[in-house]
Amino acid sequence: IQTAFIGDVILATPLIEKLKRFYPDARVDFLIRKGNESLLIGHPKINTIIIWDKQKNKFFNLINTISTIRKKKYDYVINIQRFASSGIITAFSGAKTTIGFNKNPFSFIFSQKVKHKIGVDGKQHEVQRNLSLIESFTDNSFEKPKLYPSKSDHFLVKEFQSYPYVCIAPTSVWFTKQFPSSQWIKLITLLLNGSWKNIANDQNNLKIYLIGAPNDYSACETIKLNFSSNQVINLAGKLTLLQTASLMSKAQMNFVNDSAPLHICSAMNANTTAIFCSTVPEFGFGPLSDNHTVIELDQPLYCRPCGLHGFKTCPEKHFRCSFEINLELFSNSV
Repeated sequence: IQTAFIGDVILATPLIEKLKRFYPDARVDFLIRKGNESLLIGHPKINTIIIWDKQKNKFFNLINTISTIRKKKYDYVINIQRFASSGIITAFSGAKTTIGFNKNPFSFIFSQKVKHKIGVDGKQHEVQRNLSLIESFTDNSFEKPKLYPSKSDHFLVKEFQSYPYVCIAPTSVWFTKQFPSSQWIKLITLLLNGSWKNIANDQNNLKIYLIGAPNDYSACETIKLNFSSNQVINLAGKLTLLQTASLMSKAQMNFVNDSAPLHICSAMNANTTAIFCSTVPEFGFGPLSDNHTVIELDQPLYCRPCGLHGFKTCPEKHFRCSFEINLELFSNSV
C-alpha cells in the first residue's frame, strides 16, 4: 500500500523487486491513489493495480477498497504509509499477516510493526526504511527503485533524442523545495554558453527540455520565454510519466529538485544533479543513480532544514537556502 505522491510510489518499487526475487511465483498487487496508476502500467512484476480515489467520495471509496482487498485473501498486506486511512485498510484487510510502521495510528492492530526513524541524524534512505518492512522474510540487502517504460514509450521519445540534451524539472509540489525560476534561468544561460564542462562540446546542438506535469506548463513556459533560442523546449504536460522516465534515462544530465523527478532518475539510473533547498539529503530522499551530484548551500544556515516536506512559502521570508546556492557548484558535478 502506497497511496501518497509519485515520488513515494517510486521509492516503494524496491519492495516489488525484492519480493519477486525471493518469491518469483508470488502474486504481488499494488494499491495506489487515483492519478498515479500510469506510473506502474505494464509493470512486469505487478499482477494487479488497485486504485483508490481519494479525491471524490473518499469514505465510500475507502469502504469499497477494503472490500476489494478482503476478497483477495492475501497472505501479506504491507503498508508503507504512516497515516490513518492506510492503517484502516491494513487492519481490516483480512490478510493472514499485516505489516506496517509503528507510527501508523492503527499499528497496534498489525501483525508486525516496524520502527520508523527519520531525521538528519538517521541518515537512512527512504528505500532502506521501506525495505525494512519485508526484512523478516527476505533479507537486509539494498534494492534500487525501478520503473518499466514500454517499447512504445521509448519509441515516442526518440524524436527528442536526435541531439545531445539535458532535462530540467524546475517545479515541485512544495515551494521551498523548488529552485527559483531566476536561478534556473541563470543555469540554462551557463549551459547554452558552454560553461558546463561535462555537457556536449557542440553547444549549438544542445537541447534543453523543461519537463513536468500539465500544471507545470506555465512555470516552464515562464523560464523558456527568457530565451530566443529554439534550444530550450517546454515539454511539460506533453509526455506521460513513463515517457518522461524514458527521456530522462538517456539525458546527458537531469537537473531536478528534491521531488518526484529525482526519484524517476534513481529508478532509471539516469545522470542526476539534485538540488536541495530547504530540505537536506540526510532525511533519506537523495539520488541513487550511479552518476549523481547533490547541490545545496555550501555554508550552514540557521533555519535549514526548516521541515521534512518543505512549505508553500519560506517561513523566514528570505529563501536564502535557494537564492544563495553558488552556481559554480554545478560545473563540478558529474
